[in-house]
Amino acid sequence: MKSKSKPGASRYRMWSFLFCAPNIILFIVFFLIPAVIGVWYSFTNYNGLSRLDFIGLQNYDRLFHDVEFYSVLLNTIKYTVVSVPLCYVVSLGLALLLANDRIRGNAITRILVYWPTLLSSIMVGVTWKWLFSESYGFINYVLTVYGIEPVRWFSNPTSAFITTIVASAWSGCGVNMLIFIGGIKQVPQDLYEAARIDGATWWQQFKVITFPALKPLSFMVILLEIVGSFKVFAMPLTLTNGGPGTATTYMIQYIYKTGFERLDVGYSSAVSMVMFVILLLVSYLQTRINAKHEEEY
Repeated sequence: MKSKSKPGASRYRMWSFLFCAPNIILFIVFFLIPAVIGVWYSFTNYNGLSRLDFIGLQNYDRLFHDVEFYSVLLNTIKYTVVSVPLCYVVSLGLALLLANDRIRGNAITRILVYWPTLLSSIMVGVTWKWLFSESYGFINYVLTVYGIEPVRWFSNPTSAFITTIVASAWSGCGVNMLIFIGGIKQVPQDLYEAARIDGATWWQQFKVITFPALKPLSFMVILLEIVGSFKVFAMPLTLTNGGPGTATTYMIQYIYKTGFERLDVGYSSAVSMVMFVILLLVSYLQTRINAKHEEEY
């Protein structure tokens, strides 16, 4: 016998689809269609204006022999390797300090830590550039007042790299901090009370109770941070404009400059596709590692 649908089920599905329709339309218009167009452009010599000829895999062959591309990719990997652990540790540390509602001033401190995430990356970049500018920056002014030689923050590759890392961590740790605070508050307090009765120190409580409970959130935060670090654009563009040389030029900046400044849209689309594959592989590997770890426990 054919199973009859419950009365109102079809109407429920219709309303569900209608509520989801705006998101589906936006996804198709602003993600799916541009992605398909980007794949097509990567096989052409499109210059953003009139020229559009199919050239097969020439862009990809050129990409894998492009020294500048490898330099930018290495910069992005270095940025990811440094910024992701830094942001994770700072966010988790702030969450551990501010998760206790009984401490006076916790609420205002959370607001102050979260506040930079409400600002645009360009505004944050301009603020940090004002602080670290070599000619009019506040930090160099303070150094000269105390008779210390001003630091060439953006002319030295190492200091420019460190500045972009610190500025990004300052502006992006607020969201992760709130995620971790929410996770900490979900841990049963009975576990901590039992641990304290057994004489466990703060570090032992964190290692045995808090950290294992936060592992799912840690996976999510790290994955989002890796993707975000590969997509970093406005901050280094505002602070250093990719300099000195290409020391702080990362993947999205390289794609932007290649496509919009050099009018080589076909080649920049090929770089975008390679970056997409890299992020897909990283996400897949991290998901597999997390799933394997959950099976073991």
